[in-house]
Amino acid sequence: MIVDDTIAYHYVVHGDDFTRAGEASSSLKSNLKKLGIPSPIIRKIAIAMYEGEINMVIHARGGTIDALIYPEYVEMILDDVGPGIPDVEAAMQTGFSTATQQVRNLGFGAGMGLPNMKKYTDCMEIHTQLGIGTKVIMRVNVE
Repeated sequence: MIVDDTIAYHYVVHGDDFTRAGEASSSLKSNLKKLGIPSPIIRKIAIAMYEGEINMVIHARGGTIDALIYPEYVEMILDDVGPGIPDVEAAMQTGFSTATQQVRNLGFGAGMGLPNMKKYTDCMEIHTQLGIGTKVIMRVNVE
């Protein structure tokens, strides 16, 4: 959808569905290539969004991702219906994870999600409420 020079994509992420995990970030990556966004920028966006998407699958009961493509930047709004993050400062530490052993056995939950999201974006905000969910807004500059 295009509105006022902004292209918008909407994705639904299903909690606990590891077979579909990564579909949203893969779709956005493909769409950004078609729009001619430079490869290094696409890589940053894809990594950050994938990490957020996986966090929604692991820790939340799913949610939505809205990706807004502006001329100057790409904004991703990840809005989940999970338990919220009790300690954001701890969760931002590399290696910190609350993933279950079952999730770790699948190869996920290494505690790199939020740190990588921060690392590969130019701006990141986390808004969380215990028992309600978490909204993460990430921005990657295109220019």
